[in-house]
Amino acid sequence: MGGLLTKPADVFTSASSLLGRRVLGADGRVLGRVKDLAVDVTLDQSHVAELVLLVGSGRKKKTMLQPVGELVSPESNEEELRARSNPAEYKEQNGYLLLDYDVLDQQIIDVDGHKVVRVNDVSLAWEARALEGGATGLRIEGVEVGNRGAMRRLFKGLPVALLDQLVLRLSARQIPWACVDLIDRDPARMVRLKIGQDRLARLHPSDIADILEDLAPVEREAVFSSLPEETAAETLEEVEPRLQKALLQGLDSERAADILEEMDPGAAADVLAELSDEQSEAILEEMEPEERQDVEELLEFSAESAAGRMTTDYVSVPMNATVADAVQTLREFQGDPDTITEVYLLGEEEKLAGVVMLPRLLLAKTEAQLATLADGHNVCCQLNAKEKEVAELFDKYNLRSLPVVDHQGRLTGVIHAEQVIALLRER
Repeated sequence: MGGLLTKPADVFTSASSLLGRRVLGADGRVLGRVKDLAVDVTLDQSHVAELVLLVGSGRKKKTMLQPVGELVSPESNEEELRARSNPAEYKEQNGYLLLDYDVLDQQIIDVDGHKVVRVNDVSLAWEARALEGGATGLRIEGVEVGNRGAMRRLFKGLPVALLDQLVLRLSARQIPWACVDLIDRDPARMVRLKIGQDRLARLHPSDIADILEDLAPVEREAVFSSLPEETAAETLEEVEPRLQKALLQGLDSERAADILEEMDPGAAADVLAELSDEQSEAILEEMEPEERQDVEELLEFSAESAAGRMTTDYVSVPMNATVADAVQTLREFQGDPDTITEVYLLGEEEKLAGVVMLPRLLLAKTEAQLATLADGHNVCCQLNAKEKEVAELFDKYNLRSLPVVDHQGRLTGVIHAEQVIALLRER
């Protein structure tokens, strides 16, 4: 009775350790040296699909592809690799990500750490072959961002065993490959390098804004343009005005309009006010009529007045409405529901007549009249109220939002606490 067969252990290596290695054929002939490692992101983002070999020298030098599946799985970090077949002609393929050309020394996003780091090396593992045959696998473990990866790059060319002894003394700083988003600096290759952007989009907009602040302009533009419209809109509200301007200028008018339509009208107006009249008009022309009208009305007001800080996204109902009416209006509200903390009651000629806080609304019976739930006094400000006056009202009455009325008392917009916080930060 034979003993149990066990699967050989994986052999760990790195991109920099493999670069320059000779690849030998079945007959011992040198097939070429490793120039790069190609990942076919359209099929498998976590494995190297091909070794890019440099074959020949001088004028006869050419580039070939050696499938990783045709390599003999190394039992240790040997100086040479062995292949069971000859390499094929190299052809540009849009799905390929090249670890040396596209990843090493590049900036990447550590999605879990919410930061931007530079890649010193890429950790890899040779997956042991199945005992009864099968293809070799070269799995991508993660990216090295610490001194160990830098040491490998610095002393590349030393014997593998000696280099391993040197770097093992250093602590490893590795980010798992699954937690990495690559930043493509060439918009023409955005599709082929779009790895894991869904993870990036799930970050909080404030975290994405921090990441954008750390990037160079071209990389920043590539990351921002890859975000879904809603996420891009929320992120745009979190960055500084100078950066808002730069990000929008990197987009075509149609894409910029789609993002601004997802924003609060007041925030969209603030962003457009930073652009030139020509750029602002081009974006407005691409917006849907209703959203464009809201933003254009707000652009007419001074940015330093209450009107310049307000939004036209709020919930209002007639004075004689019931709780059921208000709930239905809330369900039909198309703005950001997170900003709604109260319902405004309107009397004749759309004049502000009362305010009902959401907790009172939720606790009341559906048939109750909203007028009976309204606060005893209304705090509001005029369109031309100065920023200092607005901030003082928020502080004095501990407000979550402040209605803005015209000279006839008609409700024209609402200022939320977020706008006041942003104002204080600017100061």
